[in-house]
Amino acid sequence: MPTRDEILTELGLVPTWRRRARAGADAAPEAPRPAEPAAAPARACAVSEDAESRAARIGRLEWRDFAGDVDACTACGLAQSRKKSVPGVGDVHAEWLLVGEAPGSEEDAKGEPFVGQAGKLLDNMLAALDMKRGENVYIANVLKCRPPNNRTPEPREVDACRPYLDRQIALIAPKLIVALGKSAATTLLGVDATIASLRGRVHRYQGVPLVVTYHPAYLLRNLPEKAKAWEDLLFARRTLRGAAVVDTVPGQN
Repeated sequence: MPTRDEILTELGLVPTWRRRARAGADAAPEAPRPAEPAAAPARACAVSEDAESRAARIGRLEWRDFAGDVDACTACGLAQSRKKSVPGVGDVHAEWLLVGEAPGSEEDAKGEPFVGQAGKLLDNMLAALDMKRGENVYIANVLKCRPPNNRTPEPREVDACRPYLDRQIALIAPKLIVALGKSAATTLLGVDATIASLRGRVHRYQGVPLVVTYHPAYLLRNLPEKAKAWEDLLFARRTLRGAAVVDTVPGQN
């Protein structure tokens, strides 16, 4: 037959006795508290912000917060597939701003734009102008995250990421933008045109003179076009020096 203590234990009626801590003695450790749920992120840009509020917030970012904000962004979904965000790199007071389409696999791995063979070619082209990355040059992309399999960026992705590029332009205040490749050029200028028709002219984006040339990755596959790209960079330098006449086409940004 069960004892009284066994019955009380089964019913959960056994009193819990706690020993009082003696003066000067260490108190018994408290039982661990249940873990509190993790605090919600400071922001969830894809959920809590509409496009207008998000653009306005990005438009107030300073450099100290810029890279972190890009890395935390989930507005277009590319953060789910990329390894690292690629905000940009270079002189934040540069006169030259070079803009490509989006990071590739090597950029995605390192978190820096234009690395690998295409980056080496770009660095060599800059060196031929007695320039180099990080000194009077800033390099960025329209998209800050790599699209899967290097596919062409979708319009919604471009729209989601454009405020970051616009803020970079506002912070850097470059005197010249060089669009590297057709995709970057047509995206920035809002036109559907061939790169041949856009080269050799001065356009404008956000009020800044913009010159179009080939993407370094394209030049690696089409070596004869390097001479044309070199002409474009010389034209860009003349533009920066005020030697070219600005030709702004109505309807362009």
